[in-house]
Order: sequence, then C-alpha cells, then structure tokens
Amino acid sequence: MSGVGDAQGTASLSRIAGTRSGSPPNLLLMLFGDYWIEPEAGMPSAALVTLLGDFGVNDAAARAALSRMVKRGLLASTKTGRTTAYRATTRAQQILRAASRRIAEFGDDGQAWPGLWSIVAFEIPERERSLRAAARNRLGWLGFASLYDEVWICPHDRHEAAVDALSVLGLEATAFQASFADSGIPTRMPQNAWNLAELADEYHAFIARAEAALAALAAARLDAPSALVERTRLLEDWLDLSARDPELPESILPAGWPRSRSRDLLLRAHGELGGLATERVRSVVETFELELGDLVERRTADDWTRLAG
Repeated sequence: MSGVGDAQGTASLSRIAGTRSGSPPNLLLMLFGDYWIEPEAGMPSAALVTLLGDFGVNDAAARAALSRMVKRGLLASTKTGRTTAYRATTRAQQILRAASRRIAEFGDDGQAWPGLWSIVAFEIPERERSLRAAARNRLGWLGFASLYDEVWICPHDRHEAAVDALSVLGLEATAFQASFADSGIPTRMPQNAWNLAELADEYHAFIARAEAALAALAAARLDAPSALVERTRLLEDWLDLSARDPELPESILPAGWPRSRSRDLLLRAHGELGGLATERVRSVVETFELELGDLVERRTADDWTRLAG
C-alpha cells in the first residue's frame, strides 16, 4: 500500500507550500507543476494572469498572487525590456516533485498491508486547549486519528514521527506498534476512528465531477479554457483527497470503497483533457512570447512517476 513509512505522505500541496487550496497562489503552483516545471525560461507574467483569468481570478488578484509567490520564495521573476517572466524556484520544484510522487502513488493498493498499527498515547490537561489543538493538527497531518481521547492511531509506520511531533510541543508520549486483537466481543474497530462516511461522500463527489468532465469532453461541450480548469481542479481535488484519506487497507474498508475507482477516473480524465488543456496554455503563452510555446509541457501519469524520481 502506498505511503507506508512516508511521514509526509498525507501532506497536501497547499499545506506544504503554505497556500490555500483553490486560491490563486495554489493555482499558480498547479499550472507550473502540470505545464512548466522543467523549462529554465520563465513564463510571461501576462500569460499567467490570463490563465488565472480562466479560473475567475481578476488581473489585480493574479498579479498580487505572483508577488506573494515571489516573497515566499516559490517563484523567481526576471525582466527583459518591458516583459516580466516567472519560473519555479528550486524550493517550488521540490514541492511539485513531492506532489508528483503523491499523485503517482496515492490510491495504488498493490502493496500488502502487514496488519500493524502505529499507536501513540499522551496526556494533555483539559485547560490547555491551544496545546490540544496543536497536537491534533500535527497528528492529523501525519495521518493519525483519535481512537479514544489521547490514544491516536495510524495504519502506517509513523509512530516515531508522531512522537517527534509531540515532543516539539513539549509533550511526552508512549508509542507502540500493534495488531488488532479480535476478541470476538463487541468493540470499537480501529477504522472507526475516521469518519469514513464523510470521506466516501467526498470521493463520490470527485467521481461525479470527473465523470461530468469526461461526458462534456465526449460531447464536445468543453472548450480549451474549460478543459484547463477541469483538469486542474480535478488534480487539485485529488491532492486534497490524498491529504484527508488515511489510506486504510482495503481489507478493513467497507465493500465497494471508491478510492480505486476515483484514481482510475483521475488518470483517465487527466489524460483525455490534456490535449485541450495544453493547447490553451500553449496558445496563451504564444500570444505573448511566440518562441516559448514549444516549452509548454503536456504532463502525463508517466511524468509524475519520472518527476517523483
């Protein structure tokens, strides 16, 4: 099962980059990651502003987002004459390669689960509400959930990362690795620490969006800007799902769990929408710098694996 042993496996692109999912800065990262991560030349700022406009971002908000990305060290700007261009910094490329790894691996359930749970137990006084919130956030980011108050569990080998995260907060913790003891009497199953019904609803919403995009494409109801938007939003939604899904093994999930179907649809939609979406990016870039059009990349699933390295 993918993600085992990866303490950062549940971190979304927006969490790592310090952006908010769906925000202009996050959309900029998605555009660079899917169409412009490797060229050394910068993408014209006017092209980026135009492309963000496809997502409903006005010019002022787009330019403000570019400025914020430079301040955060995620984009670097260059100026030639009156033309300003932006390229992904080394830090941004590292983040995007980590995202590529997550996209390539998440939902691929080919590796057998050994049946071991990471467990951490700790104690925080009830009055320390801010400390409790910080502990919950850190453990949740690592893929843990609360089984009972301050007993947190994760189906991956992340107990050491959890102890380290809690120690940063000044908390002592005891860590275990254990298998579930089926006593034959009614008990709370470990997987019930997560709200699987809510997560399933999110998957079904993703499936509906992907199917609608594919149907619109097949019926020739999508123009190039719309294809770009749908392709980007689906990829962004998939990364967000990967951050919320603890990747429980299929053997302990409800029958018909929708993760695999969602992954199949993501790969299909990303591939089939790629032609129109890439055409849109290339045409916009060529509007401002004709010679840069050939640098626009059409990302594929194989590229995610290659970039993940």
